[in-house]
Amino acid sequence: MNHKKLLSLFLSLVMVLSLAVPATAANTPWYAEAQAYVTSNGLLKDNANGFDPSGKVTAADVLGALYVLEGKPDAKTGSAQDIWNASVPAAEVSDAATRGEVKALLEGYAKSRGIDASGLFIGDESGDLMLDKTLTRAELAQLLLRLSKKGIPTFTEVMDLQVLATSDLHGKFYPWAYATNTESTSGSMTQLATAIKELRTENTLVVDAGDTVQDNSAQIFNGEDVHPMIAAMNAIGYDIYVTGNHEYNFGMDYLKKVIAAQKAKTLVGNVLDEEGKPIADGYTIIEKNGVKIGVIGMVTQNITRWDAVNLAKCTVTDPVEETRKIIDKIKDDVDLLIGVMHMGVDNEYGVANSGVTDLANACPEFDLIVSSHEHALIAGKEINNVLVIQNKNQAQTMNELHLYLAKAEDGWKLLNRSSKVIEIKNYESDAELLAALKPYHEAAIKDAETVIGKLEGGSLAPENEIKEIPSAQIMDTALVDLINEVQMYYTGAKVSAAALFVMDANLHPGDIHKSDSSLVYKYDNTLYKLKMTGAQLKKFMEWSASYYNQYQPGDLTISFSPDIRAFNYDMFAGVNYEIDVSKPAGERIINLTWPDGTPVKDDESFEIAVNNYRCNSQLLSDVIYADGDKPELLEIDVHGEIGGVREQIGEYIKTVKGGTITPVCDNNWKIVGNNWDEALHQKAVEQLAAGKLTIPTSEDGRTPNVKAITVNDLK
Repeated sequence: MNHKKLLSLFLSLVMVLSLAVPATAANTPWYAEAQAYVTSNGLLKDNANGFDPSGKVTAADVLGALYVLEGKPDAKTGSAQDIWNASVPAAEVSDAATRGEVKALLEGYAKSRGIDASGLFIGDESGDLMLDKTLTRAELAQLLLRLSKKGIPTFTEVMDLQVLATSDLHGKFYPWAYATNTESTSGSMTQLATAIKELRTENTLVVDAGDTVQDNSAQIFNGEDVHPMIAAMNAIGYDIYVTGNHEYNFGMDYLKKVIAAQKAKTLVGNVLDEEGKPIADGYTIIEKNGVKIGVIGMVTQNITRWDAVNLAKCTVTDPVEETRKIIDKIKDDVDLLIGVMHMGVDNEYGVANSGVTDLANACPEFDLIVSSHEHALIAGKEINNVLVIQNKNQAQTMNELHLYLAKAEDGWKLLNRSSKVIEIKNYESDAELLAALKPYHEAAIKDAETVIGKLEGGSLAPENEIKEIPSAQIMDTALVDLINEVQMYYTGAKVSAAALFVMDANLHPGDIHKSDSSLVYKYDNTLYKLKMTGAQLKKFMEWSASYYNQYQPGDLTISFSPDIRAFNYDMFAGVNYEIDVSKPAGERIINLTWPDGTPVKDDESFEIAVNNYRCNSQLLSDVIYADGDKPELLEIDVHGEIGGVREQIGEYIKTVKGGTITPVCDNNWKIVGNNWDEALHQKAVEQLAAGKLTIPTSEDGRTPNVKAITVNDLK
């Protein structure tokens, strides 16, 4: 029977157990054989006073014994108690159980194993089974002995194999965000070190599924003999390392240097170098206390899409086909099979076998697959009876997995699995690793403070006419135009869309430091390129323009919807348009043309640049295109070797603009339909500045300016 069905049966059976009276039991020598059986096999423990045959039996005792029969760790781990707590109040776990309650549970367990449970319970001389009486430990031992003689297997050994899995660490070696030059304790290698030290046992594997040495300014260390991320992994003591797609951003020579410095076993089963040689083994077999664990590692074949130049002389093969070959080769030599894959759950770009769903369906022999690449937290889901997990990026999470095995006559058997998400923000940094990585940290801070250019001729965003209403949200500005200019440059797209993550974001005249790009673009989004039609663009723009409340006669200010955050309001470049706020949401985009004045036609197609959040959360979901007519994703993480959009802004200023920029705004869009009396509008501006009027924020405080000042508000 499937282990999940068995546990489900336990849950339903223990519902019959209820509060009972304390036990009284005879102390007779008839239980000697039973005592030897249960104690030698770990089914019941001796206590401080010995076996204590007259001691009471609890639900936890019974479930704990059955738990061990299934090859799990002993009941002191609390797992049996967890099962009991799922059904009844925790207070009843330690209450004495009656013979009738235990009979129902043991008979149900035996039935689930296809065993005839008749004769387990024997009554008194009159045949009374005394089901209302409490059960003693000696009686439970005898019941378990009788159960064993009916064919219930006794496992000679059990193991709790722990797997600690990380992925998509993206340069977060220290609790610091170098792009913003600020402390960041949401996750880091130094914090991971503490968590792993606390959790590690003698039966632990620590594995990582790639995207390690790129992002968070990590590429400034590409010239070092040992990258700080690899130094951290070596210090922690990782067992398995699989390359991610971003490991290929910097060329094959660099990747080979990274692999050579890595003490963990590197696995990449589907990439051959320029000479036709595998850059690493596709699998390894690790033995832990007699259990042979096969670990297979692959990277998505879509690396040829993102790093075509670097891989031009290499061969990248289908990861599922390569995995199938390895499993067929080693399946009789291993007790357990784990996949560590830099592949998302689903296929990308319609490329078959680029996601682990196809992998699990083609290779059901896997007991566990560590997925990655998508930065989407998956605490644990089964695909074709294979357990699949995935972590967030930048060391925010680690997955703690337990694979419970038992050894029978025909070898080790997997009997249960569990997974748990560990939030790394809850751990302090390991002092020893902090000290070891400090020179890298200091170098990264120095790099963040490097002057990369200068802004001349004024700030990128104008002063707000009204303090509570950011000008950059109601008019085109050089600030947003710079972001869109950068996105269009690096993607070659005809159109771009960008939002301001911070309403008062700005860059003022003077020196521009590398970390100052965060003043323009706060978050670490990456750049995506899609193909869409004119009709799709207009639907996208209408969705964005719903950010504004509809203008009503008498309004004297523009206001924002309390239900929409600023980061969900995109401003567009590459087209000219107007937003008529006098119209309801969905009908506001008018005069949509190309820069030469030609109307944008519904059926023409073109490329558009957006960030990864907008693409995944709205454009490729059912938020905007509920009818299924979605844009086509062409490329993710465009120019990932530079970094995300924020890093690309800095690089653009430094290299493309030669280090000097000036505010440039093409005023390609404007708000219309707000036909207020200008003199009254100015009066509202004055009264707001004087504190005579107040503009409200949303109830949760996250969106300002949610209600317009009206003529009736004037004092």
